Amino acid sequence: MVRAIVGANWGDEGKGKITDMLAEESDIIIRFQGGSNAGHTIINNYGKFALHLLPSGVFYSHTTSIIGNGVALNIPYLLKEIRELEENGVPTPKILVSDRAQIMMPYHMLLDACEEARLAGKSFGSTKSGIAPFYSDKYAKIGFQVSELFGCPSALKEKVNNVCTLKNIMLVNLYHQPALVPEEVYETLMEYKEMIAPYACDVSAYLYQARKEGKRILLEGQLGSLKDPDHGIYPMVTSSSTLAAYGAIGAGIPPYEIKNITTVVKAYSSAVGAGAFVSEIFGEEAQELRDRGGDGGEYGATTGRPRRVGWFDAVASRYGCRVQGATEAALTVLDVLGYLDEIPICVGYEFDGKVMRDFPVTSMLEYCKPVYKTLPGWKCDIRGIRNYEELPENCRNYIDEIERELEVPVTMVSNGPGRNEIIKRTPLI
Repeated sequence: MVRAIVGANWGDEGKGKITDMLAEESDIIIRFQGGSNAGHTIINNYGKFALHLLPSGVFYSHTTSIIGNGVALNIPYLLKEIRELEENGVPTPKILVSDRAQIMMPYHMLLDACEEARLAGKSFGSTKSGIAPFYSDKYAKIGFQVSELFGCPSALKEKVNNVCTLKNIMLVNLYHQPALVPEEVYETLMEYKEMIAPYACDVSAYLYQARKEGKRILLEGQLGSLKDPDHGIYPMVTSSSTLAAYGAIGAGIPPYEIKNITTVVKAYSSAVGAGAFVSEIFGEEAQELRDRGGDGGEYGATTGRPRRVGWFDAVASRYGCRVQGATEAALTVLDVLGYLDEIPICVGYEFDGKVMRDFPVTSMLEYCKPVYKTLPGWKCDIRGIRNYEELPENCRNYIDEIERELEVPVTMVSNGPGRNEIIKRTPLI
């Protein structure tokens, strides 16, 4: 059985914690898209970790963690993460890397930073991790697959020369940077070959056998629905699909194997980067939510940048669940809201004098205004509660209201950052 864990919003919903928790009853956990440009924060018996490339199930000795073919593979970063786990007392995880995964190169990060600088105030809010140039090369067919490192050296050298010719036109003439030296690029690839050799394998064949044996498989998505390049707030999106449907492609399994899609939804809204954000709040109100939020504040796990924050957006979240194909929702960071007397929920968007419940395209989003419904707060700390019925009535009412708006059963409620700070819930719908 294959289960996908994905985000409904802009990312940062708490998917890492949910994956870490569900990994206990899983055999294989797979990252199927994205790269080291975003992080999942995990708190467990080993301490607090921000994983960027490794799947969030690496803390269990019985699991196999896989980097799928859809991932932007930053090889030095992967080894750095493994080393950091070991240095913090985590047993060395079993890791496999698809030989069809493509390699993040240093010049991808250079090109990303140069383009953001060139765009200046009109930039896309990139993390400068090389993601857009990487995926551009992948689909232009000038990227390097892991398998090519173990193939014909002369063919690889010829490809390196061709790639350097193309890249140097931009680097030298547009960005005024030094030209790439083909011999140096080839040498870097040979260093990467030595690093990745212990992990590289035919992941698709491995997963085929695992499915025949009835292994329990988790797909872990990065970011959320609204950052998907097709269905998100284009162009302020990431460069790989953030949807559960892409898990089949990015991992190398049949789509019909994905039986359960757990879509993680935040109890309020947060976002990193540019783009329309209808329920965003500002000033002291925003700063208090930002400081209280997450697990130590709403700041990017990768960049440390302050996240933009806002109230729960039912329009965006319902849409996010729909395009994911959510079979259930996990509601996170609910405990953060215990300080509020009243809690607004954005239940509609006003556009051109009309109120919409459906999430519109980006060009309309810029002109939408939030329509709020206000619920009474519960004014107490709910951390430590494990039984749903023990939550304050106003807290349960807030969850029920979110479930009605999402039109998806809310089966899990997270009321703290720790692995076991979770409440299983019988949904109303």
